[in-house]
Amino acid sequence: QVQLVESGGDSVQAGGSLRLSCLASGNSFSFRDVSIDIMGWYRQAPGKQREAVATISSFAGTIYANSVKGRFAVSVDNAKNSVYLQMNSLKPEDTGVYYCYLRAGPSRWSVRDYWGQGTQVTVSS
Repeated sequence: QVQLVESGGDSVQAGGSLRLSCLASGNSFSFRDVSIDIMGWYRQAPGKQREAVATISSFAGTIYANSVKGRFAVSVDNAKNSVYLQMNSLKPEDTGVYYCYLRAGPSRWSVRDYWGQGTQVTVSS
């Protein structure tokens, strides 16, 4: 079993920056020892559906939502089993709960979805 724990959410003013972190842990779990299809970040604003913000996949590379292109950057540190989301020039519409997501497994034919518990980002105007 893999656990994803996010951190870094906060309340900031428009134009500010935040860096979200997601640590993946489990019984001897390591990014280097599993097959990873997709990892990245989703968000859910109040009253809206969860949407992909930034993802890294083995088949499509890095993809950003149009609304965050040029402002957000996703990165991975395999040695730390961590995924990060650097968010700059934040806007009120970036407000929401941000979730870390991972689709991985012991092989490419045996993957499953993992979600973190979410971290709140609030951007005020």
